Amino acid sequence: MTTTTLSVAPAPEEPATKPAYKVTGLRVLRSEWAKFWSLRSSWITLAVAVVLLVALGAIASATYSPDAVVPENGPGSGTQDAVSLALLGVTFASLAVGVLGVLLSAGEYSTGMIRSTLAAVPRRLPVLWSKAAVIGPIVLVLTTLGALAAFQLGTLGLDGEKIALSLSDDGVLRSLAGAGVYLGLVAVAGVALGVLLRSSAGAIAVLVGVLLILPGLASLLPDSLYDNINPYFPSNAGSAMYSLHESSDALSPGAGLAVFAGWVALTLAGAAFRLVRKDA
Repeated sequence: MTTTTLSVAPAPEEPATKPAYKVTGLRVLRSEWAKFWSLRSSWITLAVAVVLLVALGAIASATYSPDAVVPENGPGSGTQDAVSLALLGVTFASLAVGVLGVLLSAGEYSTGMIRSTLAAVPRRLPVLWSKAAVIGPIVLVLTTLGALAAFQLGTLGLDGEKIALSLSDDGVLRSLAGAGVYLGLVAVAGVALGVLLRSSAGAIAVLVGVLLILPGLASLLPDSLYDNINPYFPSNAGSAMYSLHESSDALSPGAGLAVFAGWVALTLAGAAFRLVRKDA
């Protein structure tokens, strides 16, 4: 009797499984950070905002004259001091950082990249929070440094003037920091408007209208109504954050921060609702 030895072929090796990468808030934040700094528009618009803030403040301080007539309701109107002159460029810088926020969010809708972003982050909301968390602190830090630079340069032009101040004077650092906080919140509002409207042109138009045009249109209302609601407009509440002297018809710095932050939070809530409910 012969025996036959059967050879058993070795089982094929199973392919190594690729590690599963979980979508986390930190990874989404890193992705948005990389996208922000990879865009040329981010560098250019940030530079424009800081240059406007520093240059206009320094020029206003250097050309200050106590005998000059300031147009009513014009730039630099009201009680002039070293801080108000140094922060004369805040209005123009706010438009720049607001546009930057809009481009960071609405720009993805215009290019179609938002579909890839939401496919990678199916829960969607972390994308909005990460965009806001990236741009807000960046703008806050850079514009606060810009406000400090504008004030320090302004002290050279105001040397010997009665309105001259130093960083150690009461309220100066609070006002300069308040300008940075205001501009950081404007940038976050721009992100929210971009997601809410999904159009760069539309979001920029709304941003400009709310910050610049709305307070002027409201002056057409009856005086009693206008006086009650005027301090609560976004731009007026924001200006109260960085004003050195509290006006009788304006909010306190703390109240201005609360009101303006409330407007930004409301816009973010609307953007979050549309992002979850509507397809890209």
